[in-house]
Amino acid sequence: MNILALDLGTSSVRGLVLDTDARPLPGALARRKVSLVVHDDGTGTLDGPGYLACLAECLDELAAGGHLRDVSLVATSAQWHSVVPVGADDAPLGPVLTWLDTRPEVPAGVPGPADPADFHRRTGTWWHRCYWSVRLPWLRAQAGGRIARFVGLAEYVLGELLGRVPMSVSQASGTGLLDLRTLDWDAEACALAGSDAGELPELAPYGWRGRLRPTYAWRWPQLADVPWAGPVGDGAASNVGSGCVEPGRVAVTVGTSAAVRLVQRVPAGQAMPPLPEQLWRYRVDHEHVVTGAAYSSGGNLFAWANRELRLPEGAELDVALARVSHERGMPVNVRFGGDRPPGMAPAGSGALGGLSFGTTAVEILAGLMRGLCDLVADDLVTLESTVDEPVEVVLGGGAVAASRWWRTTFAAALAPRPVWYGRNPEVGASGAALVAMDRLGDASRLAAIVRTDDTASPS
Repeated sequence: MNILALDLGTSSVRGLVLDTDARPLPGALARRKVSLVVHDDGTGTLDGPGYLACLAECLDELAAGGHLRDVSLVATSAQWHSVVPVGADDAPLGPVLTWLDTRPEVPAGVPGPADPADFHRRTGTWWHRCYWSVRLPWLRAQAGGRIARFVGLAEYVLGELLGRVPMSVSQASGTGLLDLRTLDWDAEACALAGSDAGELPELAPYGWRGRLRPTYAWRWPQLADVPWAGPVGDGAASNVGSGCVEPGRVAVTVGTSAAVRLVQRVPAGQAMPPLPEQLWRYRVDHEHVVTGAAYSSGGNLFAWANRELRLPEGAELDVALARVSHERGMPVNVRFGGDRPPGMAPAGSGALGGLSFGTTAVEILAGLMRGLCDLVADDLVTLESTVDEPVEVVLGGGAVAASRWWRTTFAAALAPRPVWYGRNPEVGASGAALVAMDRLGDASRLAAIVRTDDTASPS
């Protein structure tokens, strides 16, 4: 059977068809860039209807190319933390707040969790602007009381295609309102959010499947009877697609943003492993958790430098970067978009130091790329403290796929650990498919990883 995998990203939406081992089929990929609205005040939003239109165009393209004929399952990887208020008719009442939006603030006069450490242990999160416990009160203040309920980007998009859909435990864990052990909404977190169950999505049971609405079944008849699995958080999906599904193998993924994560098997109802205070924890599915740290910067560092610094292009840039050392260089702060939780640095916190009249644009780019490597290296030490065995690292994501220099620099920063590179640039889509097929046990075997100094083309 083939699997249609949807990747609901921040900078693009993609649809691709995979084989039964979750490997992309040649030519069966459709991609549309989406318009992320970013402002210096911390805005980071997407237009929901526009995003849905881009996804529909991807499906139209795949259908026109004959790629949907043998699809028997639809899987979805979707960004965590997004939220959009909707009215009684399920129409959005504003833009979608993405993980990048740093405007929400803790309400004045509200004391917060009674026991912050226990709150962190239960939910894997903090009382932080990235999570719904802070975002929902802020959105209410912006909307003026017209809100019927709140959904994430995935629930909005799939709700339009399938009818009102429940929220997967993976997506729910990214809201910061889920008790990771009981797999139910956490009472204290919901109280902080000022929400009851009626304002929140229904939680999807194990094995939930959806079907297209008649209108869309007519548009894509090849998918009319095909089941749709619940979405998987993009970070969790990337770990699975990278083959990192056991504690001894850590994934470092660099797309628009970046993260370092490990997966452990912890079925629902079982006690959680220890969680260091600076790391988050979410759900992959009903049987597994993912623990790690994330950063607002990743491939967007290169995008900024490429836009503003008049970098050389293509092979010329590769040659120029090859002349720059992989060792620690200029002092930098890569938090251009602010901090991901638990950090609180606002958007606009990026900084470059040690510049001279002889500093080149390529050296600035290299300094930014190395700065991210150093952040990951520091948090990897903390992540390693949660397991009782040496770890190896697998690099993945479109940004490291595009830059051999970045892969080599990560290997230098993370030494002496073994560092591998995942050749599949669509690890999120592949991971979501494996979760949907309940094949996490096969992920390590199916991941196409090579040494970071391998010279073969990643494509």
